[in-house]
Amino acid sequence: MRRILFFAFLLVLLFPLSARAEDSPRLTPVVRAVQSVAPAVVNITTSQVVEENVNPFADLFAQQFGNPMLRDFFGRGGKRKVTRQSLGSGVIIDGRKALVLTNAHVIAGASSITVRLLDGREFEAELLGSDPDFDLAVLRLNKAGSLPQAAMGASGDLLMGETVIAIGNPYGFSHTVTTGVISASGRTIRSDQGTFTDLIQTDAAINPGNSGGPLLNILGQLIGINTAIQANAEGIGFAIPIDKARRVVDELLSKGAVAHVWLGLLAQNLDQSLAGYFNLSSTRGMLVTEVYDGSPGARAGIKPGDVLLSVEGVPVEDREHYLQLLRNYVTGQRLALNLFREGKSLNLTAEAGAFPVERVPELAFGRWGLTLAASPQGALAVSQVRSGSPAQKLGLQPGDLVLKLGGIVLERPEDFAEAFARYRMRNSLLLLVVRENRRYYVKLLI
Repeated sequence: MRRILFFAFLLVLLFPLSARAEDSPRLTPVVRAVQSVAPAVVNITTSQVVEENVNPFADLFAQQFGNPMLRDFFGRGGKRKVTRQSLGSGVIIDGRKALVLTNAHVIAGASSITVRLLDGREFEAELLGSDPDFDLAVLRLNKAGSLPQAAMGASGDLLMGETVIAIGNPYGFSHTVTTGVISASGRTIRSDQGTFTDLIQTDAAINPGNSGGPLLNILGQLIGINTAIQANAEGIGFAIPIDKARRVVDELLSKGAVAHVWLGLLAQNLDQSLAGYFNLSSTRGMLVTEVYDGSPGARAGIKPGDVLLSVEGVPVEDREHYLQLLRNYVTGQRLALNLFREGKSLNLTAEAGAFPVERVPELAFGRWGLTLAASPQGALAVSQVRSGSPAQKLGLQPGDLVLKLGGIVLERPEDFAEAFARYRMRNSLLLLVVRENRRYYVKLLI
């Protein structure tokens, strides 16, 4: 008996309680996943310097009576600069390089970014790249050594109903864990910022402050970046699939930005008359009017007269919606297209190409009838106007300065390329033009 007790005492010494706890039923797969990834989840605090009215009633009266002029009236006392802070989450995806992945809206407009780890360490962060169309940003922590990192998973084989885990900092409560299941994949949502496609839907609680945090599978692998909450709903959250996020990160790190993609199409919206002509049941979709030579659309076999109905299974509402959809994809991604041609449904596959920035002068000259070049005044000036073009009909002349095109301020040729990429299918466009030191807002009709 004494010998048995002696050996039992040795077992206690050799295998302490902490080791035997590995067999505890409390140590569920969820607990194991959280323990492995939590050290790589970070709290992000941003600071932004903004101006506000000295008179605190300026914004109150403007909001109460719905008249923005009241803000100017009551705000005549001047403005002051104040520093505002916001909170978000992120996840370390490369511990050796100290890289953190988060949402673009978490760090938008920030003048400084501070990142705090689970162990209490804090680092100033540098923004390496951000893309609001994908709502993703990559940070690098300054003066950080080797850090913990999350294990990468895959989002291409998700199972409806499988358990998922969200970790973040909702309402400032650090490292909060919530669980749920994958409710659906491939979701599309529309917001004031545009259309976002291919999202993971989950019922894991995601609240303000969770944005940018990880969505994990039961193995503790990163399968998504939490990004949005459906307004006026409970139990509906969304995450960006990690497969898409990795492609975006690669472009941000290698090029500093994610290139616009295009298929090389021009199109017009459908109306009831056109829908009836094509024997379509609705006006959804867009009628292809031109396919640029050598473009991805031309290589895929798209032709003028085709009606594009969907991209990657997402119905195309109109040509503006089509451009919004393209901003969800990256160069080289193969896109499944559904078209209507000569009374029949047609499925094609096109490889998304990088928008050809070098062709913008040629394309804009053909579409709008003008080219812009840098000027000594620090803006862009009209350098050429095509005879009979929309630009000539508007009355634009070489030497006119164009300060703004649509919602984009023009300071560099790259800004003009960005404007053409976003507005190339518009029928009308508002320009801010300077001629003889006077400013004019004019509408370009295409």
